Order: sequence, then C-alpha cells, then structure tokens
Amino acid sequence: MGRPQRTDIGGYIYHVLNRANARATIFSTDKEYEDFEKILFEAVEKFKMRLVAYILMPNHFHLVLHPRYEGEIQKFMHWLTLTHTQRWHATTKTIGYGHLYQGRYKSFLVEEDSYLWTLLAYVECNAIRAKLVKSVKGWKWSSYYKRLHGTALQKKLLATESIAWPDNYEKLLSQSEEQENLKTIRNSVNRGKPFGSDVWTDRILKKFNLEITERKRGRPRKGS
Repeated sequence: MGRPQRTDIGGYIYHVLNRANARATIFSTDKEYEDFEKILFEAVEKFKMRLVAYILMPNHFHLVLHPRYEGEIQKFMHWLTLTHTQRWHATTKTIGYGHLYQGRYKSFLVEEDSYLWTLLAYVECNAIRAKLVKSVKGWKWSSYYKRLHGTALQKKLLATESIAWPDNYEKLLSQSEEQENLKTIRNSVNRGKPFGSDVWTDRILKKFNLEITERKRGRPRKGS
C-alpha cells in the first residue's frame, strides 16, 4: 500500500501531528520541551509559517497551521523534524541509534469556524485527556500557556489573528471531552480524513482527489 495522499495548499487550515518512533518518550524533561519549542519558533520565523496553536506531549505533538503558499507545510515540517532529530540525538548522545519519529508527519485539512474551534480546544486540552494536568492552564508546553505567559516574541509568532476566535472559546475548552467531538476528530486522524461538515468534506475530497483509509480497529489511546 502506498503512502496516503496529502494536500499542501495555501490558504487552508491544517491539523498536523507526528509521533515518536515506537511511541517512545522524546520529551521527559523541561529542557527537552524547551529545546523543541525553540526549534518550533525558529521554524516559524524561518518559513514565515502561521502557527495558530500547538501542544507538546511526551511522545508526540500537535500543530494547527495556516500556510499561505503551496508546499509550505512540507518545507516547514521537514526542517522542523530534521533539526529536532539532529539536536536531540546530539544532546542525548544517541547519534546513529535510529529514527526519532515514526515516519512522515500526518496532516488533515480543517473546515473553519466551529470545526476549527473544536479542533483548537481538542489540541490545547490534550494534556488533560492524558491526565498530565487537571487544567489547561497547568500545561506549559502549549499555545494556550504561551498566549498567557509566553515571551513577547513567542506571542508575536503565534498567528492568533489569522483566524476568527469564538467569544465562548473558554467554554469550548471545558467541553472538549464531549465524546462526539473526540470521535469525529479521532476519525479524521485514523482515516486521514478532512475534519469538517459532511458537505464540506465531500467537496474537499473531490476538489483535491483525495481518498480516505479504512478505519483502524481498536480503542484510542489517551492523549491522542
């Protein structure tokens, strides 16, 4: 079976994620999280990528990206993961020990407005689902925390103004555990399917000639 198809067109919102090889832990200390965040913001500056939101988890990360141009995500993600892999191996003295990530990143188109807001809440509450913290405000390695406590440069590099935010976003955060929301987003990830309404999804699949994969069996892991 070949690689799943991916779009990389400017002007759309994307949910992007990548996991450590064999789901191993790649962020276990504050310094490892800080090092990745430094590389992430370097990449944002280098490629002028609009980073709307993100969260770092012990063995994976989620990004919400809003590229301007075709091919922008591929260049951004290639540099981000390659640079992080090289620096991580150098720091941990594991050069030559194999791949850090399980493979290519995954990316999924997202419909704007309510679907995007649901995704943002899903991403920024990931640490709560994994039972790492009890409050979204307690996880330092996320865009939510950086919007509140980040440096002036970090706040500037977060593309919060590239989308319209709902007035009730804090309420959406408290509702991010609703099973229907989790089910639809996980279905998008598992099947490589755009996340949006049925009408919008069908239109996107036809427009970009995309196919979705068969649903994987098994129970979803926490903090996915």
